[in-house]
Amino acid sequence: MRILLLVVSHLVFAVAGFALGIYTLPILTQPESPPMEDIKAISEHALYSATFDKERIDSDFLHWGEGTVSISDKQIVFSGELAPGPDYKLYLSPVFVETEANFSQYKDTMIQIGDINTFDRFSFNLPEAVNVAEYNTVIVWCESFGEFITSAQYR
Repeated sequence: MRILLLVVSHLVFAVAGFALGIYTLPILTQPESPPMEDIKAISEHALYSATFDKERIDSDFLHWGEGTVSISDKQIVFSGELAPGPDYKLYLSPVFVETEANFSQYKDTMIQIGDINTFDRFSFNLPEAVNVAEYNTVIVWCESFGEFITSAQYR
């Protein structure tokens, strides 16, 4: 009985340690965020602005975002806070999405803009072929785990 208890307790701590590592590794390895002055300068000339909100249907206590997204014809910037996690991607979608099922349903109509490696601010240059007026929503998605993080409808 004692050996079984030791095995179970070690397995529980190993699983908890692994989960904690997955959560904290992106925080420890994130690069420096873009300067706030750059974010503000781009935001002032944005064509669109929207808000990431914690209250999206598939957002939860581990997968959420809140803050302001500003979209110009050449850049997308964000200032706020995202729940830390691995392998976040930024997408533009022609359809408002706030669930994992909707994301999977419409993924073929979306365009991936880039990898998100910071959790308080980010800035992306848009590919020249992207016309932001053809889309209406910005989505943060965790590619590794297929988790919806947050979205913001900008038009």
